[in-house]
Amino acid sequence: MRWSQYFIPTLREDPADAEVVSHRLLLRAGYIRQLGAGVYSFLPLGWRVAQRAMKIIREEMDAVGGQEFFLPALHPSEVWKESGRWAVMGETMFRLKDRKGADMCLGMTHEEVFTSIARHEIRSYKQLPQVWYQIQTKFRDEERPKSGLMRLRQFIMKDAYTFDVDKAGLDTAFEKQRGAYKKIFDRCGIKYHIVEASSGAMGGSESNEFMARTNAGEDFIAVCESCGYAANLEKATSRLPKIVDGAVHTAIEEFPTPGVRTIEALASFPGGASADRQIKTLVYVATLTDDSKFMRRGVGRQLPGTEQRIIKYPEGTLTIIADEALKGRRNMTTGANKDDFHIRGVDIERDIKPDDWQDLRTVKAGEACKNCEAGVLDIFKAMEIGHIFKLGTKYSDSMGATVLNAEGKEVPIVMGSYGIGVERILSAAIEQNHDADGIVWPKAIAPFDVVVTVTNVRQKELTDAGERLYEELKRAGLEVLLDDRDERAGVKFKDADLVGIPFRITVGKKIADGKVELFERAKKQSTDVGLDDMAAKVQELALAGL
Repeated sequence: MRWSQYFIPTLREDPADAEVVSHRLLLRAGYIRQLGAGVYSFLPLGWRVAQRAMKIIREEMDAVGGQEFFLPALHPSEVWKESGRWAVMGETMFRLKDRKGADMCLGMTHEEVFTSIARHEIRSYKQLPQVWYQIQTKFRDEERPKSGLMRLRQFIMKDAYTFDVDKAGLDTAFEKQRGAYKKIFDRCGIKYHIVEASSGAMGGSESNEFMARTNAGEDFIAVCESCGYAANLEKATSRLPKIVDGAVHTAIEEFPTPGVRTIEALASFPGGASADRQIKTLVYVATLTDDSKFMRRGVGRQLPGTEQRIIKYPEGTLTIIADEALKGRRNMTTGANKDDFHIRGVDIERDIKPDDWQDLRTVKAGEACKNCEAGVLDIFKAMEIGHIFKLGTKYSDSMGATVLNAEGKEVPIVMGSYGIGVERILSAAIEQNHDADGIVWPKAIAPFDVVVTVTNVRQKELTDAGERLYEELKRAGLEVLLDDRDERAGVKFKDADLVGIPFRITVGKKIADGKVELFERAKKQSTDVGLDDMAAKVQELALAGL
């Protein structure tokens, strides 16, 4: 490709509405343009990066037995109603009616459609396992689309589905997909952590999120670098030091605390208690999950402070859940269930009698890792780039997808679901790989491997050398952009740095000595290389580690 003929509308100034680094640089470097809120057009450079990322995805999915489909983005409501998600998705789903008045939607994901195919086509365990995937446009009516390509209303997703006859088969498939995801993100040059996560509206028994560290992320995760433990902050646990509370009071004691409403106020109140000796109580309207267990960390809607006090309640309607860190605690202080009073001398197991113990507290940075002796937890922001689920029989049960097993018994197909956001690969790669001059693309997904920059296209000796290198590099199997514009050398260098192509060959006055300059974008290092040797040198560097 020749830069003079290629559409690369770079911007000199940061766009006013750019919210995060990746958004700003994708706009400035001419990769994308916004059409509407949460809706972006890929320009030629952006689409090249997306295609290279999708090529990696396809290669790794095919390596674990994946078969590529391409399913409709427009869905009849019936399949979503069968699974029960037509109502669950609420306003997040784009809905419409066709000319006959039938309910339709734009697909947010494709569990229902793939399950519909499986139930009609797979009859016997002998046809299993199956690994099906697609790379398709998805739609989600985000309430607040933001951060460029990170939170969109139209986006590209690789969604894969595994079909097995039993749970053991699903376990094997899940691990294969997990391994494939690691290879995909490694090849894309993204640093990530695998964390335990909630399955949310997808359902299922187990799920892992692949999270890329970035300040632009919307989630916090806790990570132990010593053992590799990682979890979403809502699920993370830590090892707390043992606290010895001393002798137990024979009875609890009520005492006046006029005007005391906070932990801090009680800690400084005469005769009060330090924060680590207080029990904080909150009242929730309980929400039960499918297995009748209370949802971990957030059992429902928390009542406002004005409604927190409950004097009487029907027997059996109030369940007390206590944090595991309170087990065995004595001589504690908590609210007295009436204004301006607290009680002290509380033995939680004797006086409060919790119905259940769960990990409710949020861990803090620097706390000891629960999984190893030496590690401590680091907490930082991250963005989700992939999510894998063990769906089990959630969809096969509701939609009637069954097979005959080896004993001739009809059983529901056991499924897994595995998603990667293509745009999020681009965003994460830029968030983790940029500098003051622009994008520093990982080699595997850069739009071009090398840019040949002719400093002065009016000098025939330079243009001839540039053309020669351009052809030799292409013959070496590299993706090459020839900067043949009639612009100042400084402008060309700034554009090349902004766009982020891994290698730049500068054809300038050193050509008189038979040499050109090779600049490595990531290292910001320049080396003089002989014109005759350059193609082989760049080929070696560009392909190293891919």
